Amino acid sequence: MDQPITQKDIERINELYHKSQTEQGLTEAERAEQQELRMAYIQAVRANLRGTLEKIDIQNADGSVTPLGKR
Repeated sequence: MDQPITQKDIERINELYHKSQTEQGLTEAERAEQQELRMAYIQAVRANLRGTLEKIDIQNADGSVTPLGKR
C-alpha cells in the first residue's frame, strides 16, 4: 500500500480490531487486510517522524548548531 493513510483506513483498522475482539473474530482475509493496514499505518507514522526529525537542529553548548537531518 503506497498511498497515504486516510481517515477511512484508520476507521477500518479500528473496525477490524473491534470485530477481532468479538466471539465471531476475523476471517483469514480480514486478518490479512488488518495486517496490511497496520503495516501501512506504521510506515506512515515513521515517515512523518523522520520528516519532522530531519528539520530539527541542535544547538551545542559552544553555540554551534548541528542539523539532525539525514545521517
